[in-house]
Amino acid sequence: MKNYQNGIRLARLWEIWKILSAEQKRALDEKAQQVVYERNKLIYRLGETPVNLMCLLHGKVKIFKKGISGRNQIVRVIEPQQYFGYRAYFAEKKPEEGRYLTNAAAFEKSTVLLIPLTLVEGFMKENYELCRLFIRLLSVDLGIADERTVNLTQKHVRSRLAEALLFLRDSYGMEGDKATLSIYLGREDLANLSNMTAANASRTLKSFVSEKIIAVDGRKIKLIDDKKLERISRHGD
Repeated sequence: MKNYQNGIRLARLWEIWKILSAEQKRALDEKAQQVVYERNKLIYRLGETPVNLMCLLHGKVKIFKKGISGRNQIVRVIEPQQYFGYRAYFAEKKPEEGRYLTNAAAFEKSTVLLIPLTLVEGFMKENYELCRLFIRLLSVDLGIADERTVNLTQKHVRSRLAEALLFLRDSYGMEGDKATLSIYLGREDLANLSNMTAANASRTLKSFVSEKIIAVDGRKIKLIDDKKLERISRHGD
């Protein structure tokens, strides 16, 4: 069986594949490939036809779409060991529904595991439990998307930025000091995640710094007062 990033062995690492037969696991191991994407490199683009189920092994990935104003909106961030890039494949009733509606790119150098979706679909035809697992994954993603839609359209800019910082904390964790976000975003990416302009994001960050809620050093952001950030995220004050 092939070795994967950081000694990972695909067929035994994630719960989703534990229910496969030994023969299916061998087929999975033979077909799966690792691909390394450099920072800002596109992993897939709007309008392409899905070919692979993707799993982030190492790094950080953003799912984004260009809005009417031309500004990108980050709709999801992908965490290590999270699957992505397969929804459109299962929405193939009409040609336009079977193509990507978003783009995916690496926030930083990232390693992605690619598994042919035709192989996965074959497994699903033989394994009801695997179908249930994918329904669960899609349901979780839909719930998160619904919540973010409401928050990004109804919250004040301070609330949106506070929520984005907490979202990054919960998604990617902290550095060794337990305070600095382990993802370094430029102002534009932070603005795109918060549904605001880069100018608004910069002004709001400065106000958080002046209030001693965070500290900023280049693209590094240190959370000083998590509880106040949570209060701002909920109430905007």
